[in-house]
Amino acid sequence: MTPTPLRPPQTADYLDLLESHAIFILREVAAECERPVLLFSGGKDSAVLLNLAMKAFTPQQLPFPVLHIDTGQNFPEVLEYRDALTTKLGVKLLVAKVQDTIDQGKVVDPGPMGSRNRLQTVTLLNAINENGFDAAFGGARRDEDKARAKERILSFRDGFGQWDPRQQRPELWQLYQGKVNPGEHLRAFPLSDWTELDIWQYIERERMELPSIYFAHERDVVLRDSMWLAVGPFVQPREGETVERRVVRFRTVGDANCTGAVDSPASTLAQIVAEVATANVSERGATRADDRFSETAMEDRKREGYF
Repeated sequence: MTPTPLRPPQTADYLDLLESHAIFILREVAAECERPVLLFSGGKDSAVLLNLAMKAFTPQQLPFPVLHIDTGQNFPEVLEYRDALTTKLGVKLLVAKVQDTIDQGKVVDPGPMGSRNRLQTVTLLNAINENGFDAAFGGARRDEDKARAKERILSFRDGFGQWDPRQQRPELWQLYQGKVNPGEHLRAFPLSDWTELDIWQYIERERMELPSIYFAHERDVVLRDSMWLAVGPFVQPREGETVERRVVRFRTVGDANCTGAVDSPASTLAQIVAEVATANVSERGATRADDRFSETAMEDRKREGYF
């Protein structure tokens, strides 16, 4: 009897490998922890993370909710996208508001034109404690910032939500120790090894929808700290600044008063992929004023408990 010839193996490209590893992490943490949650801002990275989570657990419903830390200074397009996508997918959306933390007297209101980004830490830790979450999935990537570059995929936090590099566990050969000890919780970063270009190529491959501000559009902006800030409720021109109407897009999503746009004609996913392929500065380094607060801005936020 002639044996049946072996079928040639199918070739998996690097996006398949990144996807497979991320799904593995999502499933491992969900199996190890009792009450995980997925952090969802409506930005491109958290959208990819949510897409991966849906793939990881289909056909059953997502076994954990998604959580947005709402500063109250968001772009309206992003909030519309957040609500539309979570409704479409049928996932449970929790919203923890920085304004509530301010009203409770736990943080100081910086005023209508001040950034609330650093205030998110307290709101996030309150939401984790109040809901009893022992793990939080985040969309951070190592290529974004030097502080994120040294983060582990499973990042353990103490009872105050703080990160201590001496307490982190080794991660050898993609073997993870996900057990959460009493008083701890962990942050899991399935996109750690992805780059901005990987994210956009995956979005293009999956034909994912994103907030419209990621694509080229006309907008009133002012030049401040070498960034084009969108004029609106949280950004008004200062003395000496001139409002300009420009064709721009946003590479990242954050508070409207500290997230800059870039000049760009890229209005399709293919055009964005081509544009990002030639970029030599990360999206956060180029367009996030909150990361320019000091040389250790991201590191400080991580130690405080947000990152």
